[in-house]
Amino acid sequence: MKNDLVKRIATVEIPVSNLKSSIEWYGNMLGMKCLVELEKAAMLSFNESKGVPTVYLVETADTNSVSFTNTNNGVVHSIIDFFTPNLEGFYNFLIDNGVEVGPLNVGPEGLGGFGFQDRDGNWISACNVVHSGQE
Repeated sequence: MKNDLVKRIATVEIPVSNLKSSIEWYGNMLGMKCLVELEKAAMLSFNESKGVPTVYLVETADTNSVSFTNTNNGVVHSIIDFFTPNLEGFYNFLIDNGVEVGPLNVGPEGLGGFGFQDRDGNWISACNVVHSGQE
């Protein structure tokens, strides 16, 4: 039997060591807005983007990275890709702001992505790929 009860991803949760600094970083680097700030957690979102998952930052001493290494090829993968229509522009923006970035991977058709680290060393990614139903 196929489950048709789950409709979309609602929230992605990310561990951070300093909530205030992380809210500022995600705001400055990704353009996210803080919807709700609690004592040790905050809900962030993109302004005026319907149907897009929120990001829940949780301050914790256990800030294990939210990434994994593909043992088949050694590539580090994030568990979240942020969409940008201007992949190279965003890549250069992050570099200009001192963010550690991985290689920019773009195929012949112009689609691709790259990984980068937040202030806690969490590897997250950006891509310019639009999948069916996303726009």
